[in-house]
Amino acid sequence: MSLLSVAGVTAFYGAIQALRGVDLHVEEGEIVALIGANGAGKSTLMMTICGDPQARTGTIRFDNQDITRLPTHQIMRLGIAQSPEGRRIFPRMTVRENLRMGAQAAPPDPATEQEILALFPRLAERASQRGGTLSGGEQQMLAIGRALMAKPRLLLLDEPSLGLAPLISRQIFAAIKKLNQSNGLTVLLVEQNAYQALNAAHRGYVLVNGTITMEGEGRELLTRPEVRDAYLEGAS
Repeated sequence: MSLLSVAGVTAFYGAIQALRGVDLHVEEGEIVALIGANGAGKSTLMMTICGDPQARTGTIRFDNQDITRLPTHQIMRLGIAQSPEGRRIFPRMTVRENLRMGAQAAPPDPATEQEILALFPRLAERASQRGGTLSGGEQQMLAIGRALMAKPRLLLLDEPSLGLAPLISRQIFAAIKKLNQSNGLTVLLVEQNAYQALNAAHRGYVLVNGTITMEGEGRELLTRPEVRDAYLEGAS
């Protein structure tokens, strides 16, 4: 069984349908990328997996358990963590306090905190600094680190490179790949930088107007003319 399975999922914001029968799966140990234009429904799918909003129809299963109707806090306790779009760190809390907020769904583990600070040395240098004073790249590292504090089996990453300089973006993606290769962490990645996302991913999906229109191996999708024309112009 897939670690995560999404089958026929629809979701709405009020009267607006955001997802239209989405099917995808994520195997344990994979990085799976979901790409698409603004407004395609990528972030909505991430939030629907987390239970807010709940799917109107269809089924979401995690580790063969139906989580479609579970509240968000119960879903998180099963082993899913999210680093949301926009980071949403606590600006008045220190780096260390922000990290420890991510451990609410797991027993406190100083070793996990040290592993995260080793993965992101900039955070170690700023452990006592308030989150709101960090650069955008440092805040993104903090958001990912906070999610990792829960020791998830599945990490949902929503637009980790948004607004970052190319060098910092590459550092973030290098850390994601390292987590996957060294710890076997499973990752579902939503990203507008299709080149970086598909280059890092084992597999990928293309979402257009709430519908999956294409899927395949990550680097194979990079070679498809329709993907290159729509999402890769000028990418490197």
